[in-house]
Amino acid sequence: MNILLAEDEKDIRDLLQLHLIKVGYTPFLAKDGEEAIKLFKEEEIHLALLDVMMPKIDGFKVLQYIRESSNIPILLITARVEDEDKILGLGLGADDYIPKPFSPLEVVARIKAQLRRYNLYGANESSSKIIKIGDLKLDEEKYCIYKNGEELSLNAKEFKLLAYFMENPGRVFTKKQIYEAIWEDYYAEDANTIMVHISHLRDKVEDNPKDPKYIKTIRGIGYRMEKI
Repeated sequence: MNILLAEDEKDIRDLLQLHLIKVGYTPFLAKDGEEAIKLFKEEEIHLALLDVMMPKIDGFKVLQYIRESSNIPILLITARVEDEDKILGLGLGADDYIPKPFSPLEVVARIKAQLRRYNLYGANESSSKIIKIGDLKLDEEKYCIYKNGEELSLNAKEFKLLAYFMENPGRVFTKKQIYEAIWEDYYAEDANTIMVHISHLRDKVEDNPKDPKYIKTIRGIGYRMEKI
């Protein structure tokens, strides 16, 4: 299990890292909120442990960012014990609240409990609703697609088209298959409609639409979503 550990105090960060490694977890360390968001975008994170009072971006904002696209367990660490802060954190989607000072063994025990609960009740549901390919995340429940954490503005056909590809990475689809799945109509060699929508979609999801890394053209056959 990969644990995002975001804590600006090095001593605490190092101590928790040792305990997480000892029980078999893989910690990814961040000293501020910007690093935490960067790691969450780049790595497959199964649980986040966030200090509330971090430089650059605080733990509440990192929590909000993660909750835009994921329901992984999130635990907040704070030296502030005001009820208002606890209510705010839990209201934003935190699963647990750990006040400082704390025992590292208690933190590990709470992490184990949250992961156990998530694996029993949340993981299977999440895996069927959130798909990640490269910088793209598809949230099927919310009908949202994100790139690098930013929600993309897609029309209904573009969303259905991208979701169709992301649900089947590596599979080559003919124009006929795409048209009948997305437009739900008989395909009568209307390749131009598909080409126009693919072009618009590439403008929104690709870093370089003229050299796409996600939606590849398979000449003479159709299109494929690359596994990245």
